[in-house]
Amino acid sequence: MKKNMGTADQIIRLSIAAVILILWFTQVITGTLGTVLLILAGVFAVTSFVRFCPLYAPFGITTCKPT
Repeated sequence: MKKNMGTADQIIRLSIAAVILILWFTQVITGTLGTVLLILAGVFAVTSFVRFCPLYAPFGITTCKPT
């Protein structure tokens, strides 16, 4: 897998995941919506750590700085 995610993209995704996680633990979001958002937060976190977004690949999108 070639990395296609830059630092800013990683920070934004991890921040969104953290906010969703906090809202879920404080029970601001619950039920089906809470579960769906929790799964989305997990996907955001995983893609941030591996620096690869599968949705970027088919469109040729990359947020990495050119080297």
